Parts: sequence; structure tokens; C-alpha cells
Amino acid sequence: MAGSPAAVCGGYGVSWPMTGGERMTTVTITGAPLAIEDLLAVVHGAQVELDDKTRARIAAGRAVVDRALAGGEAVYGLTTQVGHGKDTRLTEEEIRGEQRFLVESHSGGIGPPLPATIVRAALAVRLNGIARGGSGASVAAAEILAAMLNAGVHPVVPETASVGAADIGQMAGMAQVAIGMGRAEYRGEVVSGGEALRRAGIAPLVLGGKDGLALISANGVSIGHAALVAARAARVAEAADVAAALSMEATGANVSVLQPAVGRAKPIPGQIAAAEHLRALLAGSPLLEPGGARSVQDALSFRVVPQVHGALREYVTAARSAVTAELNAAADNPLVSVPDQALISNGNFQPVVLAIAHDALRIALAQVGQLSERRMSHLWDAFFRQQASGPPPRVPYGLQLRYPAAAVFTELKQLAAPASLDTPPLDLGVEDHGTSAPLSVRKADAALGLLEDLLAVELLLASDVLAAAPARPALGAGTGAALRTVEQAIAAADPYPDAVHHALRERFPARPAGVP
Repeated sequence: MAGSPAAVCGGYGVSWPMTGGERMTTVTITGAPLAIEDLLAVVHGAQVELDDKTRARIAAGRAVVDRALAGGEAVYGLTTQVGHGKDTRLTEEEIRGEQRFLVESHSGGIGPPLPATIVRAALAVRLNGIARGGSGASVAAAEILAAMLNAGVHPVVPETASVGAADIGQMAGMAQVAIGMGRAEYRGEVVSGGEALRRAGIAPLVLGGKDGLALISANGVSIGHAALVAARAARVAEAADVAAALSMEATGANVSVLQPAVGRAKPIPGQIAAAEHLRALLAGSPLLEPGGARSVQDALSFRVVPQVHGALREYVTAARSAVTAELNAAADNPLVSVPDQALISNGNFQPVVLAIAHDALRIALAQVGQLSERRMSHLWDAFFRQQASGPPPRVPYGLQLRYPAAAVFTELKQLAAPASLDTPPLDLGVEDHGTSAPLSVRKADAALGLLEDLLAVELLLASDVLAAAPARPALGAGTGAALRTVEQAIAAADPYPDAVHHALRERFPARPAGVP
């Protein structure tokens, strides 16, 4: 990991305040729903705080827990064991140590550590979930999560641990740091959780009531990672239009498919948005003028771009909606209902909609990738048709990457297989359903990376065709900018296909400032 001011883990970067002299954005957790953008601001370094009403709401939930403990009623994970031991009552002595035992005993996982961005997202998701008031956690439990985020104390937890019925393994690893155990990264160094807290000036949390169960029984990793995926997917949907538009320019496509009348005839919002974006990219192109097309009708990989790219937009919206709902849900088990003064056994910890939404998102990504790969065949044909005019004026890097692109598409298509149906029964058959939400989201993130790789090759191949044309055509405003991005990448890279592709990927898709 790099040191101050930004730490990098697992290929992701994240910055947080280290000196105290910088002015940072502050996100305040209130009773209002937390927006994905605010969550991502915390991920990328914003400070976080709780308002007084939120503290009061958390305390009201904790009071219900305290009354249940005083009354001696049977409550899952509070006065009983968990999992298949759900009906085994705890002794008074066992109750006093149960919350710490849950945190100590449930951390487990394998694989590389989660990137710091996902860890920060998970901590922020759990903080916001506790703030809903349904967890029964203490105000102190919420405050230590905020303190860890603000100080940059990042628990080191493995990537693979959860089957999508609460991310217990990873969340327990994060909770261990909160009580001074486990491992954490602090200012670029991995140390024990207790040492990280000491260096940051944070007192370890003393667990009581329902704190341990509240900290570990949550889908922080799935939801937090999905928020990052939602932002990335929106950028990729826009980038897919850019690649398709440049291919349209290179092949002299018929852009009648983008006319507003088509969208009015089939008013799917994503399709209409894709067509509008494509028209904006092509603004000023001769293709939009009468007689600009070379054919009355193109291959389907050009003709159905608004429909397929529109479908991706629809499923990006669906995934984002699922993230927003889970982010702002009270998803604890048992659920603390302050109006009813009760702790209720329930299944809100099962993020089924989120898992299925990301299964569907990967199918939509593969569909867009399929169109891109098919358009490359037409670009390949167009390039070689132009060879009668003489050799190309520069190295055709896209041409060299055509076969690797086919290999990338094969991998992208494999990632489209569903993950949400594959969890086996666990814990003596008591836990006989899971969502595989972390896997579904992780696969979606990987699919986005593959599609970005594919679209970059399409841009390079389209630029090869345009460079080899006998007379370079005028381009639209957006497509001209895209071609300049390609040319800048070629100029900045060593003269090898992989180096050029890497240089282009650093520039495309464009990322907002401050987002790694």
C-alpha cells in the first residue's frame, strides 16, 4: 500500500485526511435516506458524522434491547445461541460474553484482502444501517465506525467469506478491529487492530447489549461494493455509446436508427437516453445529413445499438435502485421495532433483489459487449477494403488487438452466468438459502472491466479505419473528441499494442476527478 495521503489496496485507490490541515467534505448521517453519491464521498475520503436526532434514534433502539435483556425473554443472538443453536438459551454469564464471542468467532475468509474502497464502503453502509434505528446497537458502536472512517483505520479482511446472507465473515473482521482485535491498515502500514486504534487515538469499543450481532450481521460488503459498481456501470454505459458512435463514423453507418421517432414508438427510457446520447456524440457529422449513409440499412450490431445500450441503462437503473433500498434499510435480525417495543426475527438480511439485479446487469453488459465484438468484424472488413489505396499511414493497433478482443468477449460472456442460485445449504440445513450477493456484485465489477477493455479495442480499430481512409471524413463533436483521445494515447505509449491499449484505458472511460 502507498502511504499518505492515499492508500491503495487491491488495485483501488482511496484518500483520507491525514494531517488535519485539509478542508474535507463532511457527510452527515440523518433520518433522511443516504444517497449513493454521499456514500461514495465517504469512500473517497469525506468525513462522516451523526446528527443528534440520529443518536437519539439509535439510543431508542438500544433501550428496547436493554428492556428485553432485563426481562429475560428468548431473543435470537441475545439470550440464545445463533445458527442451529437458535433454541439454546444462554446462561447469565454466557449472555455477558456472547456479543464478544460472536465477533471473535465469526471472522473467517480466504483470498486477497478487500480493497480499501470496499472496506470503507462497508463501514459506511453499516454505520448508515445502524442509524436507521433497527439494529439495537449502541451509540458508541455507531460512533466508533465513524471514527475509524474519519481516521483512516481500515480493517484487513479477505475477499471471499460470504454467501450473501449477511456478510458475516468480513463484517466480523471489521468488528474485531473496533474492539481492538484483528488486523488493520493505518497510514500505509498493516498492524494489529488494537495498535491501529491506539495510533489513531480511538478507544476500543466495549461491546454490550446487541452490539456484536449488530456489527457482524449485515450486508455491508455487498451493498458497499454494489454502490461502487453502480457508479462505474453508469460511466461504462456512456462509454459504450462513444465506441459505437466512432464505429458508425468509420463505417458510414445509417443513423436513421437514432431518430426520435424510433424512441417514441417504443418509449423505453434507457433506449431513448442512449439514442439521445448517440445523436449528441454525432452532432456535426456528415452522417446526420441527407445521403450521409452508405447503405439503407446496416448490420444489426449497428442497427440495434439504442435498444441494447438502452437495456444496459435500464439494468444499471435497476441495480442502483436495489443498492439505494438496501443502503437505507433496517436489515438486522432480530429487528428492533421501537414503535412495537419488540425484537422481531426476520429475513431482511437477505439481499435478494440486489443479487438478482447484478446477475441481470452482467447479462446486459455481455449483450453490449457482443455488439461491440460484432462491430469489430465490420471494422476489420472496412479496413482491408481500404488496402487497395495503399498501406496504412500508421501501425494499426486495433487490428492487432482484434483477436485478443474476441478472447475478452468470451470471458465476458462466461461472467454472465447467474450467481444467485448457487449457494448450498449450510449449518445443519438451518441456513438453506443464500443469495451469493458478494459474488454477483464482484462478477459485475469484473464484467465492467472486461467491457471497458473491449470498448477500448473497438475505438482503436475504428481509428485504424479512419486513419487508413483515402480522405479522412469530418466527425461529430463527440466522436471527434473520442478520436483525439485515441491519438493522444497512441502518442503517449510505447509502440506496442498492449502499451497503447493500456494508455487508452487510462483515459477511457473518463472518471470524475478524485475517483481512482
